[in-house]
Amino acid sequence: MGLNDRVNTLGQDLKRRFGERVHKLTVSAGFVCPNMDGTRGRGGCSFCNNASFAPQGQDGGDVARQLQAGREVVLRRTGASRYIAYFQAYTNTYAEVDRLQVLYDAALAQPGVVGLSIGTRPDCVPDAVLDLLVSYQERGFLVWLELGLQSAFDETLARVNRGHGFAEYRDAVRRARGRGLLVCTHLIHGLPGETPWHQRQTLARVLEEGTDGLKLHPLHVVRGTRLARQWRDGEYRPWSLNEYVTTAVDLIEMTPPEVVFHRLTATARKPLLLAPDWCASKWTVINAIEESLRQRDTRQGARPLQPERDLPGTQENCR
Repeated sequence: MGLNDRVNTLGQDLKRRFGERVHKLTVSAGFVCPNMDGTRGRGGCSFCNNASFAPQGQDGGDVARQLQAGREVVLRRTGASRYIAYFQAYTNTYAEVDRLQVLYDAALAQPGVVGLSIGTRPDCVPDAVLDLLVSYQERGFLVWLELGLQSAFDETLARVNRGHGFAEYRDAVRRARGRGLLVCTHLIHGLPGETPWHQRQTLARVLEEGTDGLKLHPLHVVRGTRLARQWRDGEYRPWSLNEYVTTAVDLIEMTPPEVVFHRLTATARKPLLLAPDWCASKWTVINAIEESLRQRDTRQGARPLQPERDLPGTQENCR
């Protein structure tokens, strides 16, 4: 049994939908973030340096050119001819709807593009944007709205200068899923002050609200961030590989089988990455998760989430 036999991955989901392999092609469309320009805050999240996940060579230029370059790479590597245009860097709904439509239309007009995946913040999805995304879905395109929640604990979100709370996430999810849009929720493991208990509670809150997909990320320290200073000063200790893998497998077991895992880890390139070293290698983490699932002889949904006793003071923070 391999990973795909134990986890409902995005690759499998796309193959079921389209009958063939479908790749996500990342697009950097020149967006900014309201948590950096003063609208919501200044300085951005304590862990954020977009260079750590924006693909090399993507400068926010022409969408068609970026997708063409991505198609050429995928064709050489796998021969796949269908794609999802993934608007990834910064906040990809943070603009007037007319501008968003021009960018999204340009992506969907490219050969082989069968859908969109839009990465954004839960406080940046007004109804007009959701209605635009629904219009693409009604035309037969696959649309995923990816919301960066990271934690359900408002205290944690404030600690990392996130600029929103769980209430904004709840509102965005209810409005999006109420329109029939697919929602993928991003969660970060190892945020300052959090333990595996917090991750289980966050998952419980997310599943309670309803989500169609999940992305799991280990928190890693990259240059040019406030978290990097905290790490150097001994104020933050990154999780070990074993801590992350154990928690990830716990959450996989607790997640209903129909929820799609878009990602089980995230990486950063050296020399941008400062710590932990294991975050430089995607397959080190993926292989460790697969091995842990094998050793437990378990799979997604094998151990349904059970309510846990709230620790003193955490219930209010979680809301």
